[in-house]
Amino acid sequence: MAKSETELRSMMAKGKDLRELPWFDAEIDEVPEPAKTILERYSQIPADQILDHVKGVRKRAFEVFPYPCIGSYRFLDMSIPESPVYPEVLQRLKSGQKLLDVGCAIGQELRKLVYDGVPGENLYASDLRGEFFDIGYDLFKDRSTLKAKFISTDIFDNNSELIKTLLHQVDIVNAASFFHLFSWDSQVLIGKRLVSLLRAQPGSLIIGRQVGRIDPIDPDDKENAPEHYRHDDKTWLRLWEQIQRETGTQWEVFSRLEEWKGADKLMKSYHNGLQTFKLRFVIRRI
Repeated sequence: MAKSETELRSMMAKGKDLRELPWFDAEIDEVPEPAKTILERYSQIPADQILDHVKGVRKRAFEVFPYPCIGSYRFLDMSIPESPVYPEVLQRLKSGQKLLDVGCAIGQELRKLVYDGVPGENLYASDLRGEFFDIGYDLFKDRSTLKAKFISTDIFDNNSELIKTLLHQVDIVNAASFFHLFSWDSQVLIGKRLVSLLRAQPGSLIIGRQVGRIDPIDPDDKENAPEHYRHDDKTWLRLWEQIQRETGTQWEVFSRLEEWKGADKLMKSYHNGLQTFKLRFVIRRI
């Protein structure tokens, strides 16, 4: 059964064995691509040491906070190269534009970008839990070489370092497995925040993917409004129509539904058996 963040914090405070959570995988048989190649060639970790290295780092990350993506090793599943606009993203970042990865956790997406030739100084990442940043450095062994800037921040804080550093300064935002952590109303606030961080010009991009739901709750049904709102393509478009109205901006919203291959256990255990899918999106300012 899915647990709220409050419930998970309570379990941690009481010293509960987090390995009993249904999405905790005790073992991993192999590291998926492209993470395996990046750990071998970018991080220079011998192939026969990668599995033990990943297990040790995952243990530390799960103790920071037991997110399903950590417990099930989904942090090794890099979403950004699967975006339909990834070639455009690479070209723009190599030419000097800037990307922010929100809810970055250990920052695996940034390592893929750097491995593919993006200068690290063009990359930013933020997360509520800054402890993940050190774990990411240790996983990828690039503490002294990665030039990306990590910002520990609450996305809802109007006076955060994120606002002070990047207001109207970002060209592309990657938001993978982020929006679905919040309610509808909070997602509206997040969308408005991202609009404020992006440059106020045509072509600014928001890309990502998240868990979707076949039969989402009607957004007007406040009585049954879920703590974590899961969209289909219609409610996702409706969310962005609201964000556009409240920001006075215009965005082209593309989304597609995909099967979340290899995550059956995670989906069934964490999402109460609901029929879910991967909702991939590209949102472009016009």
